[in-house]
Amino acid sequence: MMLFKLAFKNIKKSVSDYAIYFFTLVLGVAIFYVFNAIDSQTAMMRVSESTRDIIDLMLNMLSGVSVFVSFVLGFLIIYASRFLMKRRNKEFGIYMTLGMSKGKISKILVVETFLIGLLSLVVGLVLGCALSQVMSVIVANMFEADLTEFTFVISTNAIFKTIIYFGIMYLLVMIFNTISVSRCKLIDLINANKKTETVKLKNPYLCIVIFVIAVVMLGYAYYQVTGNVENLRETWQIFLPIGLGAVGTFLLFFSLSGLVLRVLQHFKKFYYKGLNSFTIKQFSSKINTTVFSMTVICLMLFVTICVFSSCMSMKNAMTSNLQELAPIDIQLLKTKNIPREYMEEFGYSEQQVNNSYISIEDDLNSVGFNINDYYKDIVGINTYTTPNLTLKDTLGSTYSYMKEKYPFMTYDAIEEIVTVSDYNKVAKLLGLDTYTLDSDEYLVIADYDNMVSVRNAALGLNTPIIIDGKTYYPKYDKCKDGFLVISNSHINAGVFIVPDDAVSNLTVEDEYMYANYKADTEEEKQEIEDILISKSDALTNIGSTIEASTRLSIYEGSVGLGALVTFIGLYLGVIFLISSAAILALKELSEATENKERFKMLRKIGADEKLINKALFRQIAIFFLAPLVIAIIHSIFGIMFCNYILETFGNESLLLAIVLTALLLVVIYGGYLLITYYCSKRIIKE
Repeated sequence: MMLFKLAFKNIKKSVSDYAIYFFTLVLGVAIFYVFNAIDSQTAMMRVSESTRDIIDLMLNMLSGVSVFVSFVLGFLIIYASRFLMKRRNKEFGIYMTLGMSKGKISKILVVETFLIGLLSLVVGLVLGCALSQVMSVIVANMFEADLTEFTFVISTNAIFKTIIYFGIMYLLVMIFNTISVSRCKLIDLINANKKTETVKLKNPYLCIVIFVIAVVMLGYAYYQVTGNVENLRETWQIFLPIGLGAVGTFLLFFSLSGLVLRVLQHFKKFYYKGLNSFTIKQFSSKINTTVFSMTVICLMLFVTICVFSSCMSMKNAMTSNLQELAPIDIQLLKTKNIPREYMEEFGYSEQQVNNSYISIEDDLNSVGFNINDYYKDIVGINTYTTPNLTLKDTLGSTYSYMKEKYPFMTYDAIEEIVTVSDYNKVAKLLGLDTYTLDSDEYLVIADYDNMVSVRNAALGLNTPIIIDGKTYYPKYDKCKDGFLVISNSHINAGVFIVPDDAVSNLTVEDEYMYANYKADTEEEKQEIEDILISKSDALTNIGSTIEASTRLSIYEGSVGLGALVTFIGLYLGVIFLISSAAILALKELSEATENKERFKMLRKIGADEKLINKALFRQIAIFFLAPLVIAIIHSIFGIMFCNYILETFGNESLLLAIVLTALLLVVIYGGYLLITYYCSKRIIKE
């Protein structure tokens, strides 16, 4: 009972010391609960079956991510406990001087850890339950679910999982603290506050060499993910710039730890102004002893910024693309005129080969689905191919250059051809531009940026193409925006539009049918889709290869995928951001504890409190900003790489995503910075 009272008094006395530790634990518990309670929040939502499948996939992935998050938070808790142990070294030394055994000190720490853990769990779960209700509204909004049956929900499963995960973490902390106390020596505890870290100046010439190596490594990594990104086709090729970036970041901080003080000492007016010399030496001392920590924090911030920006941009772009890229209710596609030799080569059955000569409308009629009963605005077209028109043939004199620049591109891929009258029928329905062509002209429609640039190079040189022995020249020196397949992203790599008589001797490759539903509400449209889905087995039985793309399914898939990447990105990003800021904060508070005597000395030589506080704030701000600035530089190239990977979704929403990411950084990272400053200011005044 006495140990319990002593532990409780210690917590009450050291409440400011525990502020960041407690704040971090509460945030960790709340966030862990919120993302693990999504299954209970979504259970009441009325959504379609396909959306429910996407939600289930998201929940499974979040469950797996939670395991990784628990390791991150576990490391953070142990790191934080080290700070608290160091902060109280002198206190433990006094206990031992008064005759208290290490075993009793360990028991006090166990009780304190248990009380702090229990309190943080309770407060974190209460906060998490409140935030989860907000999250349920966000989830419902993202999936456009019906929340008419919404009620306040507390997820017992999420509470149980949170208690188990954090219980294990606290148990590890208790064991760690017990081991730490058992290894302590009385003389070290008593003199802990008198120890100072000596700033060991590294060889400046060695630091310059390492700095140059770091810059070269980072520059090469930046080039690989931007200028040479088209050639990163293998997994190991992608991990190479990542590895170089990580090692380069470590070497950069290592070299700066030896250069900052040396370089700034040469600017005497700046160095000896106010308390700048004190601030610079303090920062140099910290970065000199925390190279690895600064590297890890920088990389975590880099991941946070890239994940936030890319996920938010992708989600917004996918949703905004729908109106433009899926403006009609349904598109049907069927492969036509399949050669018999394809049976063995591509696995087509004889029934599918025979059926490929039948139209889409006849297929649907044969299974009892009359398109005129359900569809309106019906447009049907054919596309054509010829083995004499491949990507290589369309590039002309630019082929050699493109082959060298994009060695992995399939240059023997056969191009898709559509007559201008057929394309204009589709364009009118899809809300695209229509065109006219002379008898010897062609044009290319495309919206996939990478291929647009490739094709524009050939079109700009007036490269001719040959179809059925006749030569055609481009009407325009650039691709025109357009597509044939409805989707949620820009995937059209190029379709050739030619005069009607150009295909008279060509074989039909695919048949397309476009239409809107004879329905007014989403429910009625879904009923029509359900009827078509019910005919899928019958269509398979007759050998039909019809593939359907519908606006409803594309929309649900887009919303689901957007929500999936957003939630996982938000989950990891927030945890990484909190971990980075908390580690820096705890490190600063530890430094403030050790540097009290130095600040006392400043007061003795005449420095006023305003000047001291200003120096303290600068020192903390620089320490927080150093890894953030490097992370932002990394992120510029990282986001460029992510945009290249996700460019089919568009980058129209990138600016908004970056603004939201910056806002989150300011709130969480800036919040930790201010809390650290005020706690440090109190510590140095003790």
